[in-house]
Amino acid sequence: SPQLPDGQVLPLPSVILGELGKDPQNPTVCFYGHVDVQPAKKEDGWNTDPYTLTEIDGVHLFIRNLYGRGATDNKGPVLACINAVETFRALKLAMPVNFKFVIEGMEEAGSLGLEKLLEEENQSFFCDVDYIVISDNLWLSNKKPALTYGCRGNACFFVEVK
Repeated sequence: SPQLPDGQVLPLPSVILGELGKDPQNPTVCFYGHVDVQPAKKEDGWNTDPYTLTEIDGVHLFIRNLYGRGATDNKGPVLACINAVETFRALKLAMPVNFKFVIEGMEEAGSLGLEKLLEEENQSFFCDVDYIVISDNLWLSNKKPALTYGCRGNACFFVEVK
């Protein structure tokens, strides 16, 4: 836990660990995301209050233009994965993988406490993880999303999105 100059010790926020599915025939994907953000003020260049999610330009073809602090780093990508799982369940489709989720609130401060948690849970929560997906990305343009495919070394594969 971080200590302030006056000696006060602040407790760290909890890391959320969740899982969905335990089918031994399916691979297990661990999805990492964070929900904390860097500070922002309207005078930093925001057209709206950065902490109020605002829809601009309306809705067309099920696409929403949403503006707010953390909409792309990283609340939006966290919700995208959760919405994908929600869609599989709503359509009553079998999940192709088992999911594990790690969602933290200290990434912008260096992920304080996360390393200790990973070490503690290595032989239990994380013991059956086959793949890790990190959602902490940005889009290269309005039509080109980023896909993290390697952080330490690379894994080569082909992805087709329909």
